[in-house]
Amino acid sequence: MNLTEDADAELRGPGWQRLLRAARRRLERDGANESTLSRASVSLADPTDAERRTVIGLTGSYRPGTVKRLSVRLADLDRALRARCGPEGGLIPVLACLHGPLRDRPAERARLAEHRDHLAETLTASPLSGQGWYDTWRDQLAADGTLTRHARTATPLAAQARAVLEALANTPGDCLVPLPVLAERTCGDTKALTPGSRLEHLVLRALALRAGLDAVPAGHTARRALWETAGAVTDDLASQVLVLGLRCHPDTVTGRWLTEAADAGLSFRLTLRQLTAHPVRPLPGEVYVCENPAVLRTAEAELGPACPPLICTEGIPSAACHHLATATREADCTLHWRADFDWTGLRITADAVHRHAARPWRMTTQAYTAALAEGDSVPLKGSPAPSPWEPALADALHAGGRAVMEERLLTRLLADLRLAERPIHSDPQPIPRTQNAVAAALPPAQRMEFYREMGEATPETIGHVLTNWWLLVQVAGDPRTARTAAAVKAGTAPGRPASTVMRELRERGQ
Repeated sequence: MNLTEDADAELRGPGWQRLLRAARRRLERDGANESTLSRASVSLADPTDAERRTVIGLTGSYRPGTVKRLSVRLADLDRALRARCGPEGGLIPVLACLHGPLRDRPAERARLAEHRDHLAETLTASPLSGQGWYDTWRDQLAADGTLTRHARTATPLAAQARAVLEALANTPGDCLVPLPVLAERTCGDTKALTPGSRLEHLVLRALALRAGLDAVPAGHTARRALWETAGAVTDDLASQVLVLGLRCHPDTVTGRWLTEAADAGLSFRLTLRQLTAHPVRPLPGEVYVCENPAVLRTAEAELGPACPPLICTEGIPSAACHHLATATREADCTLHWRADFDWTGLRITADAVHRHAARPWRMTTQAYTAALAEGDSVPLKGSPAPSPWEPALADALHAGGRAVMEERLLTRLLADLRLAERPIHSDPQPIPRTQNAVAAALPPAQRMEFYREMGEATPETIGHVLTNWWLLVQVAGDPRTARTAAAVKAGTAPGRPASTVMRELRERGQ
């Protein structure tokens, strides 16, 4: 319908504007139909004189100027408008003519509820249903209105989040998938999981619950670490691991770096990129893993080159840390793993036992209760976790209600490292007796001397020079050399002549 110029001007005037807006809101809320028109009414608070006169004209009932609220039945308003604008000019057509078609909010709510229920059913149908963290995540999305908000959008974020979580769950434990690749496989868009996106936050909410965290951690570094716990890598340069005393075969530059750092008694920070581009082969033996850098820093200061291999996770293990742990396991090393005495620490240790066949290192009920008795504990937070290697430990944490940080055991941990056996590698000739292999195994200063002597050697003496240097490398690479030298200096070395050792090494090299 079309309003006359006079009718349009009147209905847009001060006496009608608030009244018609209130009527529109009521009809959109309850439904623009005859049922609403017949039973509903609208009211105006603190009406103006123009509004009061309009209502008097609609209803035929006088309202004094002191009235604080005016009420009008929609049926009366509809009849008055039909009288002014003709049979087709009732309330609903007039409102549509003035400000466009009315929204059918009941129908919208019904469609929204249907879409929300469909999203909930989609999440419930996942193979991950039944796992505690996933069910909690799904229920939280329904309870806090997240599913409702997602139901209003055209982008199927909840379904995409389910696809991402399922893809991560199906990724082998030792495999790492770049985040853009994961996004492309699950969402068809390499940028779908970019930091700060709604989908990223939705997935991280689930991964935080999976990791036993109360909420998604703040900060890019913490979020990256959370992705890595699930096998997704955001940046292979930013994923790092801190190492001390880990000696490796010299067949890659990364292995030589680690050995030189171990010989110098210095910690070394490796990136995932370095570990994947130049894989390392650690020498067989015992490898210790701690959570707090303070432990490694103290071991570096007090033990130096004599420190057995020590890896620091610096909190939740990174992808680089897991990659290095896998390399040590494949090299027949035994991993001794520990973390803080809290729920996250139990999860970290349990995962290491499962993933890397690690042995818990002072992660016992006795160690916890002893540390707890010394004081300096903090309230235990987060969701409880089991300790499969010693179920009584989780019970003790629950009963104590206190967390003990790893630094409280520093004295005991250093004592373990001092007493740790670092057996000689099992390979009878770990370093080939070639010029390149010997040079690669030498520290930079000795390497220059080696090249000088090789350059000055004659064809008759070059083999003897190479053998002498190779024997030197063999002795230096023996993990017991530093302890033996210290024992000789202290006069406590066993009575085995050095000439005997050198003769045996020569025989092994022939």
